[in-house]
Amino acid sequence: MARMSGGKAVVAALEAEGVRHVFGLIGSAGMEIFDALHDSRDIRFVGVRDERTGVHMADGYARASGAAGVFLAGQNGPGVTNLVTGLAQANAAYSPVVALAGSLSSAHVWRDAFQEVDQQALLRPVTKKTWTVTQAARIPEMVREAFSTALAPRRGPVALNLPRDLLAEVADIPDPPSPAAWRAAGAAAGDADLVREAAKLLASASRPLVIAGGGVKNGRSHGAALALAEILGAPVALSPGHGDAVPCDHPLYAGQVGPRGNAVASRLAREADVILALGTRLGFNTTFYSYDNLSRDARIVHVEQEPTAVGRFFPVALGVVGDAGRIAGQLAAALAGHRPGAATAAWTAAFREERAKLLADREAAGRARGDPIQPASLYHALRQAAPADAIFTMDAGTLCLQATDQMPYRTPPSLFTPLDFGLVGFSYAAGLGAKLACPGRTVVSLMGDGGFGMTASEIGTAVANGIATVCVVMNNGCWGAEKAYQRDFFDGRYIGADVPNPPYDRLAELWGAAGFRVDRASELDAVLREAIACGRPAIVDVAVDPNALYSFRRDSFKHRDKGAK
Repeated sequence: MARMSGGKAVVAALEAEGVRHVFGLIGSAGMEIFDALHDSRDIRFVGVRDERTGVHMADGYARASGAAGVFLAGQNGPGVTNLVTGLAQANAAYSPVVALAGSLSSAHVWRDAFQEVDQQALLRPVTKKTWTVTQAARIPEMVREAFSTALAPRRGPVALNLPRDLLAEVADIPDPPSPAAWRAAGAAAGDADLVREAAKLLASASRPLVIAGGGVKNGRSHGAALALAEILGAPVALSPGHGDAVPCDHPLYAGQVGPRGNAVASRLAREADVILALGTRLGFNTTFYSYDNLSRDARIVHVEQEPTAVGRFFPVALGVVGDAGRIAGQLAAALAGHRPGAATAAWTAAFREERAKLLADREAAGRARGDPIQPASLYHALRQAAPADAIFTMDAGTLCLQATDQMPYRTPPSLFTPLDFGLVGFSYAAGLGAKLACPGRTVVSLMGDGGFGMTASEIGTAVANGIATVCVVMNNGCWGAEKAYQRDFFDGRYIGADVPNPPYDRLAELWGAAGFRVDRASELDAVLREAIACGRPAIVDVAVDPNALYSFRRDSFKHRDKGAK
């Protein structure tokens, strides 16, 4: 027990949780917390330019580190309304973000006070849990609850509202509880009988396929997943956005599956007779909820830690609830001594030949360095320039969607995308957070010019804090996805599709960052290597062919399809 202000109690509780970075934007409602952070020897405060992008930084930090990312919104009202998009993004990705939000004084609630908004009602739909502190003495308890809720399966963001009068109140504050007790619980194992049944089903397969998803990636369970795949002789396809769930240089790696994946992995999913869905929901981005890229006849063994996700979108032969990595280990033990049959060996050999041809075709397309710059040329140059342990962050939009299956993910985790939320404006800020979580790794953030324009002010955050990521702006002067739809389905009736931009390399230099410009494909290799090696926050503005557009969501416009390209 110690006598202190509520603001100091918040910081003491953060220190007890082992927090090392807090992202935030100062505001009068949270000034007591910021003042206490000034004295903290353990926590580095990273001031941002916008609450939305600050939450993306905390999200990127959480996904890269495996710990909770913390964001502090110092202003009630508008400071908190700005959190909504970032928290919705984290919620869709099951990312453990703890948002601490300054809140109205208790005595002013429901009085139409200055900057009043019902923060609890506002944030509840986009978080795992939202609640409000009611007593200064309970701040350590509530902060502990925020972390335990965010990090408990399934992980996700939480929001804790902190009324400014309680932050200013001086009270006898209990010592922050140790997080050791609630962190001690191990990953949940699967039911032993179900695991044995699943092992028999997998052993009977002639054309087995593992589809690994976020449960493998977030649990850092690639070793267990690959050990099981090797026993089965099964290729491993990845759900979109989780192409780094296992290292891409393993011979059983097939890349991402489904409408946003590659043709080889998608063929495997269409033709497999037994599919192990390991830590994936088989959700929208993987399947579009259809059998177009999934075998209707396959027997599916579905492993998920969330019971309601098992068999939710497709009928399954068997469901096992628990941690993906833990259950992969149980299945490997149950299959000890299994040897794949001739049919399986032929299935996997054919896959490996097909995969090798896909990669060779990509390399050939990428080496063709014609102008204007084609996306394939840029992706090839990035594959050559990025070190083996590089982290890639991606935005939404057609260019990033095309890039997602093309980057080399050798060191999990190394790919962070908007996933099912499809958010434009995520990548650069998320990369800054990932870099702070993994300072020894190169971080490359890919963005379209429109999305970068939304978040370019965070160059200032990168420079002020010495966060040396490389942001590659694929500049085609338009909102590419929508312009493709207008071209393909609306007779080229363009409206709102073109985006005039400043020279982003010069903008970077004005902020104090390193700016690079690429107008010719022949310049790609040298410039990208220089940007990666410069050791400073870097922006690379790449002039990409404005006609290199692709309509990903053709399914949404079938009613307008006239056989257009």
